[in-house]
Amino acid sequence: MIFQRAVRREFTHSAAGVFTALFAIMMTTQLIRLLNEAAQGSVEPDAVVALLGFASLNYLPVLLSLSSFIAILLTLSRSYRDSEMVVWFSSGLPLTAWIRPVLVFALPLVATIAALAFFFSPWAVSQSAEFRGKLNSRKDAGQISPGAFQESSAGDRVIFVEGVAEDTNNVRNVFVSEGRPERLGVTMAGSGHQEVAENGDRFIVLQNGRRYDFQPGTADFRILEYARYAVRLETKESRGLAPTPRTMPTLDLLPIDTPQHRAELLYRVSLPFSAIVLALLAIPLSFTNPRAGRSANMLFAILVYLIYNNLVTISQGWVASGKVSFVVGVLAVHLLMLCLLPALFYRRIAVFSLFRWSR
Repeated sequence: MIFQRAVRREFTHSAAGVFTALFAIMMTTQLIRLLNEAAQGSVEPDAVVALLGFASLNYLPVLLSLSSFIAILLTLSRSYRDSEMVVWFSSGLPLTAWIRPVLVFALPLVATIAALAFFFSPWAVSQSAEFRGKLNSRKDAGQISPGAFQESSAGDRVIFVEGVAEDTNNVRNVFVSEGRPERLGVTMAGSGHQEVAENGDRFIVLQNGRRYDFQPGTADFRILEYARYAVRLETKESRGLAPTPRTMPTLDLLPIDTPQHRAELLYRVSLPFSAIVLALLAIPLSFTNPRAGRSANMLFAILVYLIYNNLVTISQGWVASGKVSFVVGVLAVHLLMLCLLPALFYRRIAVFSLFRWSR
């Protein structure tokens, strides 16, 4: 019992240190990217902190899984280097006896990863997408500032409004310039108001105005007088209202049987599965020969982690393209790694049995 507590304590300390380092690296990388977007004008400076929080919540499952894997590797590798494993095997305990303390340490983390992957990370992605959509639509919708030229987020339209009523819906003296690949349109009206269509798109409706449509450099010129003319300011999708597989809650994702939605569900299911498989793989992969280099086993373990991650990504892509079914995509990768687990255990046990027989 004392040994179990000591091992769990060492696992926890190692995992905390590794997670702190990885989390700091992730936060720094995301902060640099968001500050670059803010400097370019695609993200408002006030939104950097909120988007950074959503990004950190989205990456937490991957960071926790990797932290658990590296913590077990570091702890068991230290036991090999300090010859504690010699005492372990001399006492008649096999390498498989490490499975229980590793699982006791890893299972709470796996439960946390599952909760994050199924509920909190999709919520963070949806909130981030909705937040970005609202920020992008401010330029189009005013959102419309009186006395200032407002350029659309796509850069193909400029709106000028002289005055806005107190309810922000009615405007007066409106000027709209729209650029197309071959023609240029200029629309003017004395008054107008904002409307939201049934499908969620937002329009500014101009009344009793005139539109000039012409091709630059030519004499082709048209003048259109109208009583009512609608200019779309933003779509439902740009406002973050259209759900995507990444932003959908897991419970809403389950009944939808399309390749894209199945692929997203596969990714979420794979996160806790891969976390527990990696924790078990870390036991045989942590072998260190004190007479050899200390980094060889770590390099091999990181290579196994990268291969595992890439296989999950490939499986997700195949499910999204319809090449394989959801069940095959889930089982193929994880069963392959689980089949690799007994082989690695057998190899390490055989090496130590040969070593003891030679002694």
